[in-house]
Amino acid sequence: SLYYLLKEQKPGVDPLGPENKLIFMSSVVSGVPLAGLTRYTVAARSPLTGAFGEAEAGGFWGPELKMVGFDGVIIEGRSPKPVYLWIKDGKAEIRDAAKIWGKDTGEAERLIREELGDNRIRVAQCGPAGEKMVRYACVLNELKHANGRTGMGAVMGSKNLRAIAVRGAERLTLANPEKVREIGKKVVELIKESPLAQNFKKYGTPFFVLPLNTSGILPTRNFQAGQFAGAEAISGETMTDTILVKSEGCYACAVQCKRAVKVEGKYSASPEYGGPEYETIASLGSFCGIDNLAAIAQGNEMCNRWGIDTISTGVCIAFAMECTERGILTPQDTDGIDLRFGNVDGMLEMIRKIAFREGFGDILAEGVQRAAQKIGRGSEKYAMHIKGQELPMHDPR
Repeated sequence: SLYYLLKEQKPGVDPLGPENKLIFMSSVVSGVPLAGLTRYTVAARSPLTGAFGEAEAGGFWGPELKMVGFDGVIIEGRSPKPVYLWIKDGKAEIRDAAKIWGKDTGEAERLIREELGDNRIRVAQCGPAGEKMVRYACVLNELKHANGRTGMGAVMGSKNLRAIAVRGAERLTLANPEKVREIGKKVVELIKESPLAQNFKKYGTPFFVLPLNTSGILPTRNFQAGQFAGAEAISGETMTDTILVKSEGCYACAVQCKRAVKVEGKYSASPEYGGPEYETIASLGSFCGIDNLAAIAQGNEMCNRWGIDTISTGVCIAFAMECTERGILTPQDTDGIDLRFGNVDGMLEMIRKIAFREGFGDILAEGVQRAAQKIGRGSEKYAMHIKGQELPMHDPR
């Protein structure tokens, strides 16, 4: 991806302008039926940083693209109307996306599969937040595997490209299939022998919540602390014992670390949208002073429904919470929401406002650096970012 951007793209282009190239790229080994070889990259000039932006995802879209006969897709220019790209059996077709524009990711995926008559089509899409060019909009495949960071969904939306649907008829031709089977068998044995792999299998990435909290490096209240009193309530162990309905995985992976959760009641979440990873539990949980696992699961679903990066979303909301507690912001600034640490309903409502650029959400949708510049009054001190991108959930201290 970087090769094509450096070789073909002029310097200084607007990240949300038609000159920015958007590149979906797999690797030489993507699609080989071995654990861990599902990853693909989405890259472009980042709307958050203005520098090289890229984000990876697993799932099924990358291997499916290889089975179609392509290693990558480079998107140039801008469509005059909403479209999606349909790639099948080595051929690409641009199709009208009017009826999926504005729809939640789940509805859009269903409509694409219905229109093309195949429920096994793999769909990568930007969601309504990408359409509105939220600067940290993400790209999702299967509603739950996210190319999360750097705003690649916003670049996709800027091109009026809602989705790329792929369906391949052929498995990859391997030079030495017997050797690949031998390696695959060995990998399965190693997974069974690895304590870390077994923890991933049982608890997924949320396994990290308690060890990081014990170590004093669980990001808490906008990095004011490294330990969170409610860590146990939002841990992978608690998730497994309460709201987990099944473990899922990516193409050809024996670990099955992905979580699918179900929550009913005031805070609800559907397994269709998976479940929160460690980064999401920290960003929407401890980072915002929230220890309600059901609400975090709902927040994760909201981000996946509308296509925004859970990390940047949580960091922007926690920034607003600290600014509120320090008197820089008041409920009058934040649409009547008293954004203080621990305000569950305020956090959830702000996710919606960010995704649809409503009210104060329109300011936070610009990213924490630009939001702080707009708010001023010393708020810049509490904006946790590097060169415009919100810090992930690992305490750098």
